[in-house]
Amino acid sequence: MGGVEEVNSLHGAETLTRRGFIQAGIGCGFATAAAPILAQQAIRTPETGLVAGTVEFASGKDLIPAYRARPATGGRPPVVVVVSEIFGVHEYIQDVCRRLALQGYYAIAPAFFVRQGDVNAYATSAELIQNVIAKTPDAQVLSDIDASVNWARHEGADLSRLAITGFCWGGRIVWLYAAHNPALKAGVAWYGRLVSGFDPVLQPRQPLDVALQLHAPVLGLYGGKDAGIPLETVERMRGLLATGSAASKASEFVVFPDAPHAFHADYRASYRKEAAEEAWIRLMAWLKKHGI
Repeated sequence: MGGVEEVNSLHGAETLTRRGFIQAGIGCGFATAAAPILAQQAIRTPETGLVAGTVEFASGKDLIPAYRARPATGGRPPVVVVVSEIFGVHEYIQDVCRRLALQGYYAIAPAFFVRQGDVNAYATSAELIQNVIAKTPDAQVLSDIDASVNWARHEGADLSRLAITGFCWGGRIVWLYAAHNPALKAGVAWYGRLVSGFDPVLQPRQPLDVALQLHAPVLGLYGGKDAGIPLETVERMRGLLATGSAASKASEFVVFPDAPHAFHADYRASYRKEAAEEAWIRLMAWLKKHGI
């Protein structure tokens, strides 16, 4: 990326060096606000056979950093956009990209929050939500995903086979993006909220609002003991999907009865190995079922 270049924030409140801008978006290690962190139990996928690392792409007038992993050889891979939790593109999300790349996918995880602030600067989830997440517009996020897909095209990936997956905050975004992009072939939403965002102005539509209008079928992977996502909302969403578009009707839910929220997050106490491994198998099968 060359020497030090200044990058102005969207709000003009600060100026970062290019290196600082990248570091604000792509974390080294695990996110501080996700504490307590059990790094010793986290899965670490090597980069052997992959091209992996940080890239930047244009989204509107802004440059957005992202973590990208792809096979080093093998032609034009299908694309999976990986949408992070509120904690941004830290080591766990980067590892998810590498896991997908080892299965033959071009996986890209955009750093959606760089305009709002540095997710690594906050010690608690509550502070992070108040200062960054609640100020991030859904419209901006969907536009950034579109831009990341265009970047994947630039790198030779096959956009005729496009999918998206996301975790927690990112799981909610998966549902919204499935109603946004007609070119999408499939989505997999991991325990994303179905009925509420963080700000009614910046995040006005919820998955329940778009359930009838999906362009691509979504597999919802949810925990039966998720204290933040009542199963009643899952059943409401399931009922709406059954009366919607062809893609809506093709969508499915799998609820893991004993799993809490964030059961796939292998660096946290919420991790449930059996549920996480079965859910990953279901993700891979869902992608293949829909030609990706």
